[in-house]
Amino acid sequence: MEFPAGYDHVATRARFDQLADRLDQRFRCTCTVDPGVQDANHHGTIVIPASVTVSGDHVTIAVSNYGNLVAVTLGNPGSYDEEEETVLFETADRRPIDDELEVLGYITVSEHLLWTRYDGVSNLGTSFEPRTWWDRFFDYT
Repeated sequence: MEFPAGYDHVATRARFDQLADRLDQRFRCTCTVDPGVQDANHHGTIVIPASVTVSGDHVTIAVSNYGNLVAVTLGNPGSYDEEEETVLFETADRRPIDDELEVLGYITVSEHLLWTRYDGVSNLGTSFEPRTWWDRFFDYT
């Protein structure tokens, strides 16, 4: 559940670190980086501080261990509904994040889609049964 077959932790960490460095440079700050995730199906999170965003809240980037997937959220995941995020998440913040993710080959998935009911394989032989797509690809197992 934590990672797919063929998962390359060293390559994933190198790209994650590169993303954090690029965001530091792009936003002229030091992002908070949490790469020490254990027992999870995501590799880590990067938080851009509110003090450097136009949106007025911090931005969280969660990097999954699966398929180069990334979720970008204004505030903490689940802080804003889709309509609020559309209004509050300024393009001046979102565009440079999307640019850096694209350069590094990440695929952004809408946080709001991830909160929908998980209808994938659920008999995984573990005590963890994902309820949402967020649980499956961005949470702790």
